[in-house]
Amino acid sequence: MGESFTGKRAGVDRRTFLTGTALAGAAAATATAGRAAAVQTAGVKPIVIASGNGLRSQADDGETCVERAFRMITEGADVLDAVIAGVNIVELDPEDTSVGYGGLPDAHGNVTLDSCCMHGPKKRAGGVAAIQGVRTPSLVAQAVADKTDHHLIVGQGAQDLARQFGFTIEDDLNTDTSRRIFFEWKRRVDPAHYLDPERDAALRWRVLHDMARDGIIDPEHMYGTINCNGVNAAGDVCGVTTTSGLAWKIPGRVGDSPILGAGLYVDNDVGAAGSTGRGEANLYNCASYLVVEEMRRGAHPKDAGMTALARIRANTVDSRLLNEDGNPNFDVNFYVVDKQGRHAGVRFYSGDNRNYAVCTENGAELVPIEGLIS
Repeated sequence: MGESFTGKRAGVDRRTFLTGTALAGAAAATATAGRAAAVQTAGVKPIVIASGNGLRSQADDGETCVERAFRMITEGADVLDAVIAGVNIVELDPEDTSVGYGGLPDAHGNVTLDSCCMHGPKKRAGGVAAIQGVRTPSLVAQAVADKTDHHLIVGQGAQDLARQFGFTIEDDLNTDTSRRIFFEWKRRVDPAHYLDPERDAALRWRVLHDMARDGIIDPEHMYGTINCNGVNAAGDVCGVTTTSGLAWKIPGRVGDSPILGAGLYVDNDVGAAGSTGRGEANLYNCASYLVVEEMRRGAHPKDAGMTALARIRANTVDSRLLNEDGNPNFDVNFYVVDKQGRHAGVRFYSGDNRNYAVCTENGAELVPIEGLIS
């Protein structure tokens, strides 16, 4: 868990070695070639998709999340092991303030993390919520799935279980960056948060947007999160979502990321869907589950994602959550892949730099996310 990071942005045409890995020749030539033959026989080409930060953070060897996951899958690794190894890169990156180590803290200054993973072939899942002190909550979520009869462990119980499993527990997951941003937020907000809950909730939201406008925090990191889903040559599907949650959240708040059917849902007969953005909106609609069910009915991943967005839009009626056009004043993103490897990224509002990450035999690239509302 001790990798360091370069902090560089990944290019879309890097890692040309991936092409050779996935396009290897005859089965008898090498083990890699044997895997390539399996791809051709099964008619499924391996693929990994993720939110945009899946092609930003880099490990020491230069790999990004989607590149590492794809390489491991084509080398024969379990798909869930591969996608979790991918998101570990982002969790450990101190420059990504939306996930893991250095994630933006809650209103008390504590970094609390949520994660969920699902293994399609095994039909098992694990999750942790509001866990402190562990940089890689996705690995703890996987341990919950593999080593317990439970799905979701939260708070101090999650940390205690992680300690029992041998994870390193740290006193504070803040970095200099996350701590500096937290104190800038404190400077802008009256510290007496709970004297007038309605006023303070509105104030927290306004200050959050002001800090994004002023360039202090990345607008995409107000909610944070990375979702990563993979499909191997056999058509096996797995996924993981991990996050530091909403910046400055009320301590104890849990969003959609660790909740099955909201932040993530996988069905090995169908595909996978994961989400980033406003967790409460996703929770109210069990939207990732809805996406997978739409694909089960035959919908393309894009159409399935758009159906979920339309459901959220229709069920958003609170005036404080609507803009002047009567549409949601927040965004929700879905990253969707089916068992055949078809994929899509959708959200309410499209625009510049709205992308998701994809890695195939042709390498890694950023693909535009399509919007429901123009």
